[in-house]
Amino acid sequence: MELLQIQQTATRIKTNVKQVVVGQEDTIDLLLVAMVSSGHVLLEDVPGTGKTLLAKSLAKSLAGDFKRIQFTPDLLPSDITGIHFYSQQKGEFEFRPGPIFTNVLLADEINRATPRTQSSLLESMEERQVTIDGNTRTLAKPFLVIATQNPIESQGTFPLPEAQLDRFLLKIHMGYPTREQGGIEILKRFKSANPLDTLQSVVTVEDIVAMQQIYSEVEISDDVLHYLIDVVEKTREHNNVALGVSPRGSQALLKAVQVFALLQGRTYVIPDDIKK
Repeated sequence: MELLQIQQTATRIKTNVKQVVVGQEDTIDLLLVAMVSSGHVLLEDVPGTGKTLLAKSLAKSLAGDFKRIQFTPDLLPSDITGIHFYSQQKGEFEFRPGPIFTNVLLADEINRATPRTQSSLLESMEERQVTIDGNTRTLAKPFLVIATQNPIESQGTFPLPEAQLDRFLLKIHMGYPTREQGGIEILKRFKSANPLDTLQSVVTVEDIVAMQQIYSEVEISDDVLHYLIDVVEKTREHNNVALGVSPRGSQALLKAVQVFALLQGRTYVIPDDIKK
C-alpha cells in the first residue's frame, strides 16, 4: 500500500465516522492512530458524550466483525473468552468462542466488572491470543479493544489496575461539544433517525492490516528519538505524575507517532508528532 492510498483509506474512514459523530475530529484521528498501530483505546467521560456511538461508528466503517460486551459485576472471564462444553451429539468437548474473537471489541463500562474479569483481557490485548484450558488460540487481525468508562461514578465500579491501564495505547477524554463544534448539528442530525443505522463500511480488514504493516517504515531521526525519550523520562520524574510511562508505553508511543506521521502524509517523524 502506497502513502497516498494510506491517506485515502484513513480519510474514507474519518469521513464515514463523521456522518454520525459530530465535533470530535481529534478523537477520530487518535482512534485511527490506535487502530493502525495495533493499540487499544480507553474512552473516559461522563454519560451521554458519545463514547459508545463513536466506537460503533468506527466498527461499522470496517467490513469486519464487531462485538460488544456490557461489563457488569456478575460478568465472568469465560463470558469474554469462551468455554469448552460437552456436546452430547458428538460425544466430545467443543469450544464455543466468546466475543473476544472479533476485529473490534467494545468493552462498555469496563470498570463495572470485577478485577478478575478485567484481567481476562490482559493476554488478548498484549499478545493477540487467548489461552483457555491450556489451549492457546490466536485472535483475528486487526484486533482493537475500545473500552469506555465513567470517571465520576464510583458506586458499583472497580478501578482498572495499572497492569490493565498499561495495555491501552491512548486514554481519551471526549468532552462536551460546544455550539461552534456542532452542538446544534447534533440535534438536527438525530432529530428524525439515528444515522448509525444506515452507516456502511468503507474499508476492509485487509486494508487495515496492510496499513499496520507499513507504518514501521516511517523514519525517526536520533534527535527526535532522544526528544521522545526525554518526554518519557519527564513523566517518571514529575511530582504530579503518580506512575510514569513504562518501557512498554514508550514503545507504544513510538508506534503511535510513526502512524500519526504516516496519516499526515509523511514518511518521517517530527517533534510536533510527539507533542500531539
